[in-house]
Amino acid sequence: MAQIIESIPNISEGRNTEVIEACIDEIRNTNGCTLLDYSSDESHNRTVITYIGDAKSVEEASVKLVKKAAELIDLTKHEGEHPRMGAVDVMPFLPIKDCTTEDCVELSKVVGSRIADEAGVPVFLYESSATRPERQNLVKIRKGQFEGMAEKVQEEIWEPDFGGRRIHPTAGVMAVGARPPLVAFNLNLDTEDVEVAKKIANIIREKDGGFKCVKSMGFEIVEEDTGKKYAQVSCNMTNYEQTPLYRVVETVKFEAARYGVHVTKTEIIGLCPMKALIDCAQYYMQTNDFDFRTQVLENHIL
Repeated sequence: MAQIIESIPNISEGRNTEVIEACIDEIRNTNGCTLLDYSSDESHNRTVITYIGDAKSVEEASVKLVKKAAELIDLTKHEGEHPRMGAVDVMPFLPIKDCTTEDCVELSKVVGSRIADEAGVPVFLYESSATRPERQNLVKIRKGQFEGMAEKVQEEIWEPDFGGRRIHPTAGVMAVGARPPLVAFNLNLDTEDVEVAKKIANIIREKDGGFKCVKSMGFEIVEEDTGKKYAQVSCNMTNYEQTPLYRVVETVKFEAARYGVHVTKTEIIGLCPMKALIDCAQYYMQTNDFDFRTQVLENHIL
């Protein structure tokens, strides 16, 4: 495989295993496409999928995935902690090898057009593919969620890029675009008070004056098997080199302490660039003269 493009779509189903596996099978059964990972969250009712291939195979797998999800996922009956506007909520493309961001932008346009035509799901182009400044930020596109989207798309500035001023009656709308790698990163707290998580999320996220390239929200998590409840600070680290993970961890610990609360666990959803974890190791081990390129065994061999 010469060219490698990665896609990390999020589908709005994290509980029904049969539906999840049927959607994943669309990736497994696409020639030239390799499924790397998928991770479901029952509380969020959401599954994050990661696969790679060349542009043509990723295009085919992506369109097939949306068609299957639109067939099986009904957002009129969907409940979950995570905001959502589509059966496939978001579908980013990332350049990994022998391709550029511009290649991924072009791919997003082709895929977006096909999804609207073949699956009947209107598409917004976002991030590097955005056709308007306000569409670069997924949060702005998703505002109103599925329930408010039929009215929102009637506004001139929120007409989808493909599919017209309408929504799919059960699969909603979705965002497709090109972006750099991000890290989906959660911090669990030893409190059931979700307001604590929301206050901390407000402090660390960029749009409210916090850290650059951090998107964050506070959620209440309920474990399906035990019924245990706890608050969670959920983050999308859109550029881990601008704001490293350890800085968010330490700030959340610091802010939680004022409420007598502790971070009990952190979790990374899906795949993570090795450099993001090496940065954390350097910080906590205080190896300030560590050379990531030559002192990591795997990097040195490659």
